[in-house]
Amino acid sequence: MAGEVVVVIEQENGSVKRASLESLTAGARVAAELGAETTAVVCGAGAADAAAVLGAHGAATVVTLDVDPADANAAASAIAETAGPRSPTLVLLAHTNYGKDLGPRIAGLLDAPLASDCVELSVDGGSVLARRPIYAGKAVVNVASTGATLVASVRPNAIRAEERPAAGAVQAGAASAPTKGLGAVLQEIVQAAQKKLELTEADVIVSGGRGLKGPENFDMIEALANELGAAVGASRAVVDAGWRPHSDQVGQTGKTVSPQLYIAVAISGAIQHLAGMRTSKYIVAINKDPEAPIFKLADYGIVGDAFEVVPKLTEAVRELKAAHA
Repeated sequence: MAGEVVVVIEQENGSVKRASLESLTAGARVAAELGAETTAVVCGAGAADAAAVLGAHGAATVVTLDVDPADANAAASAIAETAGPRSPTLVLLAHTNYGKDLGPRIAGLLDAPLASDCVELSVDGGSVLARRPIYAGKAVVNVASTGATLVASVRPNAIRAEERPAAGAVQAGAASAPTKGLGAVLQEIVQAAQKKLELTEADVIVSGGRGLKGPENFDMIEALANELGAAVGASRAVVDAGWRPHSDQVGQTGKTVSPQLYIAVAISGAIQHLAGMRTSKYIVAINKDPEAPIFKLADYGIVGDAFEVVPKLTEAVRELKAAHA
């Protein structure tokens, strides 16, 4: 039987991030094809509370580690020490900020190759095959590891989370002290003053671009997003201009998203932006320029002035909700 599939889980006070459940679903599928078991590794306070939902999504074993997940050096060391003796065929993480930080560290500690931002994982002839986009999404390659272990991160929303009940036994774990060395020292974690819907967790996103002419006009984007229960995104030009925080940026140097519905308002469709949202299930573009590149990718396009279209669309959504209340 092949080595285990180990999935690193991101959680907060026992609540598992959706992107981690998607990674666990992908890992459980690979494990089933390999005839192996899936082990979920969770760090931090509340880790044990996540066991039930992880077992329901395919984890045969849940290992909890008493280490602060915000301390990347300590977490990576503890996870590598847990995974190493299991001789895993695959170690999976979600391609979130957390996974981007931990993945290379874990790969280095395990002396294993890293395939990042994968949109699909499969098994071919007993080897794990990772499918990932390159060149800002213009091409897709299959990556196969010739070594014993492959570390990979899964793009959020690329694989739908599914329940795959397994044994779900909880195994307590203890992390040894990480090796001291150069690195960042965590001083403080500051919570945002207002909790808003995280872009990578959202099923619907409404994004605004430079065509909105100023930060004050994002009020209409927020109004539409509020009616749809959506997150608000922005193009790089908007963030560079200081209209929105970097946490709202969708694109190659921002966040990669793949919601069920992506509405691009006054965004021309530069390749940098398209790379961050092109895998959305449905894309709606609103732009007054009929030649805007965004229309080539969009499933539905509205050629018109955003200042006229968006308020009418918001009112139509509001009326539809009232009619079905």
